[in-house]
Amino acid sequence: MPIDFTEITNQMNLGLLQNTLLFPHFTTTTTPPISSSQFFFKNPTFTGGKNWVLRAQNYCSKSESIQLVAESMDIKNELNKNLYEQIEPYATGFLKVSDVHTIYWEQSGNPSGHPVVFLHGGPGGGTSPGNRRFFDPEFYRIILFDQRGAGKSTPHACLEENTTWDLIKDIEKLREHLEIPEWQVFGGSWGSTLALAYSQSHPDKVTGIVLRGIFLLRKKEIDWFYEGGAAALYPDAWEPFRDLIPENERDCFVKAYHKRLNSDDLNTQYEAARAWTKWEMMTAHLIPNEETIKKGDSDEFSLAFARIENHYFTNKGFFSTDSHLLDNIDKIRHINAVIVQGRYDCCCPMMSAWDLHKAWPEADFKVVPDAGHSANEPGIAAELVAANEKLKNININK
Repeated sequence: MPIDFTEITNQMNLGLLQNTLLFPHFTTTTTPPISSSQFFFKNPTFTGGKNWVLRAQNYCSKSESIQLVAESMDIKNELNKNLYEQIEPYATGFLKVSDVHTIYWEQSGNPSGHPVVFLHGGPGGGTSPGNRRFFDPEFYRIILFDQRGAGKSTPHACLEENTTWDLIKDIEKLREHLEIPEWQVFGGSWGSTLALAYSQSHPDKVTGIVLRGIFLLRKKEIDWFYEGGAAALYPDAWEPFRDLIPENERDCFVKAYHKRLNSDDLNTQYEAARAWTKWEMMTAHLIPNEETIKKGDSDEFSLAFARIENHYFTNKGFFSTDSHLLDNIDKIRHINAVIVQGRYDCCCPMMSAWDLHKAWPEADFKVVPDAGHSANEPGIAAELVAANEKLKNININK
């Protein structure tokens, strides 16, 4: 609703707005009569919550103050979209979650703040220090952890007892270990898959959800990226991935790579892992990012990333049906959520985010017009920060 300053000034001249609220904590001083052409803003400032301040010039009276408030006017605070400064954890540790696996965890930000758990991608990608920067460290208690076999968790690249349902149990064990009653869930790419699966399994433990680069782990998504669909956009990146596999095995690249990533020969595993990882790293950004691509040169990173990803994709995410996550949206429909999707995401194309949006219209849906897949692309990072700011404000105003 636009502000009608002519009407405001007319009422001010009539003295009808004395001691009336138009904006919370909004004050100005005037000496009547004034005209609408004389009443103007200089650098109006709108800050936190409802503390909006409007300044009028040239009309001052020590004896008179008129407070104006228009609660019916649609004035919205602009959310911060800038990444926060890098911070260090205030606590780290390892949690034994099974006879086989021990997971690394860390906490940063405000120890008394609102808890948020970050679910990394891959699966197998692990966390990194930059993941903390999406959250206001004064408000959030930020929990990062490396999923089974990934990052600092042990044993490295292990596929034994490594399923979606095992990871969901781990998230609950970590929540209980840290004595957190409920928390916000944040996940991108595979992290969005896990965030949905966890939230649908434990909706009573989730205060809000932020998702990025939606991956529902359906056959058509796997086929798009690993069986030649995305090759139409990145033929130069696809050929090394393709050429590692003999022509007589190219009917299913996921199966062919599974064979090599689980070979008895470690060098064969490394070779396949590097090719698998480089294919994804070369397509993760709208504009290819050299630092991201270099991850494919690391045998340690690539082995966990490729082996665990391939293991999950071979087993269809360990879901009972192809549409499992969409079929269970009703369980989380009531939870405040934001979906962020790069328009030109090649790894997790927008069809999945769109399908999720159609099934879950209650969630905010943000399409970044000039971005691909990575959370580190400027437009996506900005919307992720804003999404966390939105949920922060909802919690503050409860």
